[in-house]
Amino acid sequence: MITSKQNSLIKLIRGLDDKANRLNSGLFVVEGIKGVSEAISTNQKIKVILLTEKNQTLFRDLNIEKEIVSDEVFKSISSEVSPQGALAVIYKPDLSEYKPNGSCLFLDGVSDPSNIGAIIRTAAATDIKDIFIADGADAYNPKSVRASMGGIFRVRIFAGKKEELLSKISLPIIVADMKGENIFSNTVKGDFCLVIGNESRGVSQELKNKADKFVSIPMQNGMESLNAAVSAGILMYLLSR
Repeated sequence: MITSKQNSLIKLIRGLDDKANRLNSGLFVVEGIKGVSEAISTNQKIKVILLTEKNQTLFRDLNIEKEIVSDEVFKSISSEVSPQGALAVIYKPDLSEYKPNGSCLFLDGVSDPSNIGAIIRTAAATDIKDIFIADGADAYNPKSVRASMGGIFRVRIFAGKKEELLSKISLPIIVADMKGENIFSNTVKGDFCLVIGNESRGVSQELKNKADKFVSIPMQNGMESLNAAVSAGILMYLLSR
């Protein structure tokens, strides 16, 4: 049993709270019994599973490295208010040879990790599998992973500079914009790339210049906008009909 907070594995996991460490190591963390179970059921490449003593019989039939840790040590690496005592360290998927296909999302400067996670969750539910993230929060941030509710294992994440990401996309670009066409009058047919902008600034001019179409969600009672994740969800469902 690991009882020291200075253990090398514990230090590694604690370091994965930092985006630079996630990028350098190619690792991220999923926490909770359901989250670890989702990682297993979707055949993620798992480096190690950490369990508290009361959970040590979980996942025992799997040929995956497991470590038992004290409650105190587990709390020191947990991002949960009430830790469940189960955590997995997972390798990010290698997408270097993958070519995106089908409808996709482009998140242009979405900066809230919880919004990123909620958008991923809805994308998975609408069967949109490719998500491009430019100048935004990291999809593998613990808050994003938690908010995705397992969706992170069912989509493909591409992060980078706008020009680099746009070069991978050969679909009509549909930009969410308050001045766009009413989405309920939507005439889009076939696959698309939906662009969602920053929570306060909206979509950058660079993406607007590349837009094939602008769409908006009509507002009532003087409301001017919706949360980025809510807007993305409505638009994904209506465009995918």
